[in-house]
Amino acid sequence: MENRARKVEIVLWSIIMPGAGQWLDGKYFKGAVFILGQFALNAQANFNAAIASSLLGDTANAVQVIDYNWFMFCPCLYFLAAWDAYKEAGEKEKSLSFLPFVCAGYFGTVGIIYSSTFKPFGVLLGPVWLPMLGAALGGAIGCIIKASINKCGRHRRHEC
Repeated sequence: MENRARKVEIVLWSIIMPGAGQWLDGKYFKGAVFILGQFALNAQANFNAAIASSLLGDTANAVQVIDYNWFMFCPCLYFLAAWDAYKEAGEKEKSLSFLPFVCAGYFGTVGIIYSSTFKPFGVLLGPVWLPMLGAALGGAIGCIIKASINKCGRHRRHEC
């Protein structure tokens, strides 16, 4: 159980700060590359100003201050770093362990694309909340796909 808790810790730190999971796992160079990449993306995308505006309830301003050309790369970097940290923490042998991370990155990116216009129930979620919801949905879908494929694979082996 301790190993599983360590993996969860590493992934959560990596999602909060890409590269932190690698750093905790002793992969300092790789961690530094992810951390510097995240800082560069945040600065270029003006993400911190968008976060502040969103948390203060000014979603329209968050849409205005974010640079979508740079921001589109954020989910990819975040979930690549999280998957890499997870894999390096001991999940190398698991089949399709990348799927939840890839799906989270993809759905988070789709959330960014629609974040300036999509208004469920008339509420603009903006460039912070919609990508987060998309990433959570994508991660869940990735887990379901992974479990389904792995389950089918086990059944086929027994049939042969």
